[in-house]
Amino acid sequence: MTRNDGRLASLDGLRALSISAVLLGHLAGTRRFPAFLTSVIHNDRVDIAAIGVGVFFVISGFLITGLLIAEHERSGTISLPRFYLRRTLRIFPAYFVYLAVVALLNARGVVDVSRSDFVHAVTYTMNYAPHRGWQLGHFWSLATEEQFYLLWPAVVLLAAPRRAFRVAVAVVCLAPLVRLAEAAMLGHAAGDYVGTTFETTADTIAIGCVLALSRDALWSRPRYRWAVETPWVAPLLLVLAVLIGLRYRPGILLGTTLASIAFMLVIDRSVRLPKSRFGLILNSPILVYVGTLSYSIYLWQQLFLNRSSTSVLTMFPLNIVFALMAAAASYYLVERPFLRLRPRLEARWIGQPTPVTTPRLEPASGT
Repeated sequence: MTRNDGRLASLDGLRALSISAVLLGHLAGTRRFPAFLTSVIHNDRVDIAAIGVGVFFVISGFLITGLLIAEHERSGTISLPRFYLRRTLRIFPAYFVYLAVVALLNARGVVDVSRSDFVHAVTYTMNYAPHRGWQLGHFWSLATEEQFYLLWPAVVLLAAPRRAFRVAVAVVCLAPLVRLAEAAMLGHAAGDYVGTTFETTADTIAIGCVLALSRDALWSRPRYRWAVETPWVAPLLLVLAVLIGLRYRPGILLGTTLASIAFMLVIDRSVRLPKSRFGLILNSPILVYVGTLSYSIYLWQQLFLNRSSTSVLTMFPLNIVFALMAAAASYYLVERPFLRLRPRLEARWIGQPTPVTTPRLEPASGT
């Protein structure tokens, strides 16, 4: 179901909850943040920030694939130049403005960022950086999504949706084995790579792709419909994922997959049942607004939610206030102006697109 502005119902609300999980995970341990909350949030069982990023990944796979399928159905092909232009205008401006600010602060000695981190950030390879510093460390997830954007549209174009579905299923099945193999080969260094590199996280995005490619077929199956409509199924899968994750190797083999399936069920339920209690919460104005700002929030929170900093700007609750202010400035001064330019640049450089007869799907970005 779509809202009046063409965006899929509930997904901005899900983005809001996801970025809230990231914020909570990063707030814990910052100066003057309640110690008892830090002890609850920081534990060996649940990485709340990772849960937020996981939901973003599944949403990205679902929405990007939905866009590609819609274009393929109405025109018989997919314009890769148009896709990459849209992604560039959506992602790059805010990303590189943040990067420029960090570079300026680094030059003035306010922060300490290695040259290696800057190189990985500029090349969107932060998910392969072995020792990521804090200020740019969160770019690993944006690098993973960018690598997905580069590869997946070509797969859907060349393989067509039916065979692309098989590719997505293969990724879901193989990525856990890749995680297990890399963990065995890398030993103590595995923590720097397993769970951040593209090949060890691609299944989370691919599950979103599977949902987009088989949503109607899945819905026709009574057991799947029951799993979506029953509120406790997704939380139960997430709890099982956490319990399995208590043991390292079973966790990297099955825990991520179970969590991703739980996220998939939540996404499908949220879109199909926007009038449910959960759907009404997700579509509340405040959550929709926060979800709209989620990309800029994700970019800028890292500067202010820094546990090792002694600056007043990183002290709770000022840190969250400044993070949200910076995110709002990024959205209104950078993101929105470039999004308004998009139709004009698209028409000038690529030509007018085929008229859209399907609901507009606005993909999540970086988050």
